[in-house]
Amino acid sequence: MKQRLQDLLAKRAQCFVSGSKNEDMLHLYDPAMERKHRLMEKREAEIVRCAIKGQVVRKYELEEHADIEYLVHYQFLIKQNRWMYIEEQVEERRARFQSGELVKDERVTPFETMEPKQQIELERSVREKISYEYDRIKAVRYAETWWNSYNPAFKTFKVDCTNFVSQCLYAGGIPMTGYPNRAKGWWMKNHNWSYSWAVAHSFRWYLSSARVGLQAVEVSSPEQLIRGDVICYDFEGDGRFNHTTIVVAKDQQGMPLVNAHTTNSRMRYWSYEDSTAYTPNIQYKFFHIIDK
Repeated sequence: MKQRLQDLLAKRAQCFVSGSKNEDMLHLYDPAMERKHRLMEKREAEIVRCAIKGQVVRKYELEEHADIEYLVHYQFLIKQNRWMYIEEQVEERRARFQSGELVKDERVTPFETMEPKQQIELERSVREKISYEYDRIKAVRYAETWWNSYNPAFKTFKVDCTNFVSQCLYAGGIPMTGYPNRAKGWWMKNHNWSYSWAVAHSFRWYLSSARVGLQAVEVSSPEQLIRGDVICYDFEGDGRFNHTTIVVAKDQQGMPLVNAHTTNSRMRYWSYEDSTAYTPNIQYKFFHIIDK
């Protein structure tokens, strides 16, 4: 089974490389892979090399079949004009073997399991003055350090994207506020946290309305963002935001590249058009974090 899994990953790596599509590997193509190729074309970029490593996490054996859950670490060497960079992504997958033959392989999609509807209390006190200087370099350095691992100083969630971005902003020098009211401010302390710290939808609305501590201004396009800024995603376009990323770089067209958790990603193109969660109804919010 291990060898068959390794063979599968090797073939998937070939499929990701631009121009490698052929009749023998059509069955390996999935919508996300197709979308990634289309995205590369739109960006005038190409994947010139792909390396994939797999790590078995769990194995369940029954009489008729065996299920294996494993992590896949992708490294894409991307060329855009004369510039080259490495994009990385980690996803959880599940494979089923029957009589030693691979019969199914699919991505395991994490679902939002946190509180679905939380009300945020705005901090409006004019007496409370909290000054800070946002160090974007430190925030990005944190995002680069922890994009595929978890800082033991903070709680980790199954859906960890907003928690990760909050940590990045905190590492950049933005102070916590509102403790211990979970519906107020932006904080994580003493094994507890505010909704805005860890819930994507709450975080999106907090960025739009906060007047104390962490503050941001919404801009109209991704080109206006710089390193250390934030993008919020409503994949279904239903008004419920369910993902958050932090900008760590810009590509040759001046578009953001982001780091994120849940599907751990590094230097990923901001639009997420290659994501299995992507829908044509996707909506974005672009936030420039106020520096001082």
